[in-house]
Amino acid sequence: MKKPLIALDCDGVLLDLNLAYAKAWQGYSGSYPTEVDPDGYWHFNRWDVQRLSGDALEQFRLHFDAEFWSSIPPIAGAVAACQRLHDSGHELVCVTALEEKFAQARLANLRACGFPIDTVYATGHQSGAVSPKADIIHQLKPGAFVDDYLPYMDGISADIHTALIMRSPNGSPNVGPGLSAVSSMHADLVEFSQWWLANA
Repeated sequence: MKKPLIALDCDGVLLDLNLAYAKAWQGYSGSYPTEVDPDGYWHFNRWDVQRLSGDALEQFRLHFDAEFWSSIPPIAGAVAACQRLHDSGHELVCVTALEEKFAQARLANLRACGFPIDTVYATGHQSGAVSPKADIIHQLKPGAFVDDYLPYMDGISADIHTALIMRSPNGSPNVGPGLSAVSSMHADLVEFSQWWLANA
């Protein structure tokens, strides 16, 4: 019997965007930022960086190009965790809130890191009561949807297993009553993969 597909978020689950952010800041400012909290959820929790606005923010955003999105390092253990899931018979896909124009760069990044993932769905990000990932998740009907951002679980059908990665607790949005609707919670993808293979 074919095992169900597993849909995986990227940043914070597969790849370390916060670490890559520091390199982008170095390219913008000329100096690598000081890490002030290794357990900070957002880049501004983790690094000693300014909050930018206006022209400065637009100049900084230029560093987030296709080259940037194709060169983010993997989170420790994530490649091996995916390989275990893949070897057990699960097809893995990436569902990311990145802009669609960077989907190929994201896929190239994942493949270069050794992730057994051949498909990236880029939904973009929009605020609202329903996750921007909900439509594609409902089309895919995965056995599990794994993300590290609780608001992206909003509107996901209750018959899909939602696994929340509870990384970097300081400043985390993964708090509040919404946690009660999540199917399972895990420290990282390694822990999820071990739990899923033992219990699914």
